[in-house]
Parts: sequence; structure tokens; C-alpha cells
Amino acid sequence: MSSLNETRRQHLLVVDDEYFNYEILKAGLASKFEVSYADSGQSCLASAIANPPDIILLDVCMPGLDGYDTCRMLKHTPETKNIPVVMVSGLESPLEKQAGFDAGCDAYVVKPFSMGVLLEQINTIV
Repeated sequence: MSSLNETRRQHLLVVDDEYFNYEILKAGLASKFEVSYADSGQSCLASAIANPPDIILLDVCMPGLDGYDTCRMLKHTPETKNIPVVMVSGLESPLEKQAGFDAGCDAYVVKPFSMGVLLEQINTIV
């Protein structure tokens, strides 16, 4: 029997209030990752603690807890502080990107993006 690490795909948690965005990401990433979904910052935090992913793709613009606040909470929670976070956003200004890095994200990808660019970002931090 092969070891667990050889057969286990990395777990990627997509956090986006738009289910359609999750479907697109899942279609592009499911061949390389086990992909799961959270539809809000609150459900992201609960999911990341209960079943820690290897990486989180986090939308910035969400009702309630936005991506910046969610990222800050992830990075200040002992169980989740070491999980890499890629912020995914249509907001492309330098100020928005800086806010993402200030919140603790490991990468910031602007929508629309190519799956290749996203995978490159993911591969550099996982």
C-alpha cells in the first residue's frame, strides 16, 4: 500500500458568496486539489478549524465578514494561522492589494484571471 501522502491530494477551500465562482474554480482545480466550499467568512473560519485545508482561496467582497476581516481572523487563530491564503478579487488598485497583504494574505490575484496564473500563485506558496 502506498503512503497516505502520495495518494492524498491537497485540500483547497474556496470562500466566495457567489456559488458560480466556486463552480468555475472547482472545474479548473479539481484535477489537482480536493476542493471544498464556504459561502461566507464565518463558514470559512468554522470549516478551516474543523477540517483545515492546505490553502484557502478567499474572495474579498462578501457580505458580513469581508475577505480582509476573514483573513485577519484566520491569521490570528492558532489553528488556522499557518494556512496560506490567496485573496481573489475584482479590486485591483494598489491600495486594495496592500490591504490584502496587511490582512495577512500570502498572494493576491485579480479577477478575471487565467487558471494558469492562479495555479502559479498557489504552487509558489503551498
